Amino acid sequence: MEDCLFCKIIAGEIPSTKVYEDDLIYAFNDINPQAPVHFLVLPKKHIESLDATNPEDAEVLAHILLKIKDIAKEQGIVNGYRVAINCGPDGDQTVKHLHFHVLGKRKMSWPPG
Repeated sequence: MEDCLFCKIIAGEIPSTKVYEDDLIYAFNDINPQAPVHFLVLPKKHIESLDATNPEDAEVLAHILLKIKDIAKEQGIVNGYRVAINCGPDGDQTVKHLHFHVLGKRKMSWPPG
């Protein structure tokens, strides 16, 4: 999508600190980290939100979930982590491109802020 911030990051038009990339997904450090390790994982295909997914997206969604554990380990997370998806305005989704927040290297609390 032409005006999507994350699509521009994936395309290399906006700089990011990449932590992982393959044919389906791109992962980079969050610019406003909420934990010592905080990175985002997103599909390269533009999908607006979790609500916009369909059965054809099952492969990339499964791939993301299976890769998160590997990326977390590569980032030095050894004692657990949190994965969060913000969906829609009430879910505090600020960029309309599906993305998974992965936070680690600190004790998480519940409920979150």
